[in-house]
Amino acid sequence: QVQLVESGGGSVQAGGSLTLSCVPSGPAYETAYMAWFRQAPGKEREGIATLDRAGTGGYADSVKGRFIISRDFAKNTLFLQMNSLKVEDTAMYFCAADQHWWYLGPQYKHWGQGTQVTVSS
Repeated sequence: QVQLVESGGGSVQAGGSLTLSCVPSGPAYETAYMAWFRQAPGKEREGIATLDRAGTGGYADSVKGRFIISRDFAKNTLFLQMNSLKVEDTAMYFCAADQHWWYLGPQYKHWGQGTQVTVSS
């Protein structure tokens, strides 16, 4: 049974920073590949950052240059460092995992419950 638990969300002013964490549990092969998604009210869920097991990352244009995805296997944690936050970054942020790499696509099998990020002007 795979579980993903996100934390680190909160409220921040525009221009500020937050770091999200996601701790997976369950068989390691089921969480070989992980990604961050977000969903703003009234919008579709958007893949924003992903990482394969070699450390190769990919980012959506909307966050490229501002967000950094990383994974600490020793701490069994996926991170999303978010810098230069904008009001439009306000959303529920989810981590996802799978034994296959779906890049930023929605096909990941396992999902967390999400953590809210609110950016105010």
